[in-house]
Amino acid sequence: MSGASATRAGAKQRLMSELASLQKENWVHINDKTLENIFKWKFALCVINSDSLYNGGYFRAEMTFSDQYPYSPPTFKFLSPIIYHPNIYSNGNLCISILHTPGEDLMSGESASERWSPLQGVESVLRSVLLLLDDPEISSPANVDAGVLYRDNRTEYEERAKKAVEESRKHIPSDFTFPTAFESAPPPKNEDNADFWMESDEEFDFGSESDEDMDDFEDNSDDD
Repeated sequence: MSGASATRAGAKQRLMSELASLQKENWVHINDKTLENIFKWKFALCVINSDSLYNGGYFRAEMTFSDQYPYSPPTFKFLSPIIYHPNIYSNGNLCISILHTPGEDLMSGESASERWSPLQGVESVLRSVLLLLDDPEISSPANVDAGVLYRDNRTEYEERAKKAVEESRKHIPSDFTFPTAFESAPPPKNEDNADFWMESDEEFDFGSESDEDMDDFEDNSDDD
């Protein structure tokens, strides 16, 4: 196997492993029918954070990987509807530090830890995207108008976000149940244990016979 073939095979193996892991997550909807190429993923991000402007959103996206993955970063693009956001270009391409080539960039001021590294993966990218939606970087925006609106007229910006959520939900497949939480509900409280520790008029003396028992113990020890 040539070096190029081995590199591509390694990238494919890594991506298949990451795909299998992400398919277990309820906040990422990956339809196997649309995944014809392991190097190009089409999926949807489900925003299920009640504190987010985009809560309830079903945002379709696409990630593209090269043969050099994970040594080179993937690309990320939002599909229709394209969110009006300071860090999203009008064509849907996303500008985010974690997808910038490895190494420190003195021009942008980004440290190496903020940028891509082979230790990163698809899940870390997607979680970073969800965080960026509500905490945009407006110092060097991809969409200048959105950056200005976010800074100067937050009310109108939030209205645009709500409209994006409403539009995105039109694309939820009929056979897909939108999640309401990242994890299942906690197990029910054990009422029996709770009753045991409830205060009552009855006093429990766990050591009422402790002095007598201790005397017996000492007498037996002396006999030995």
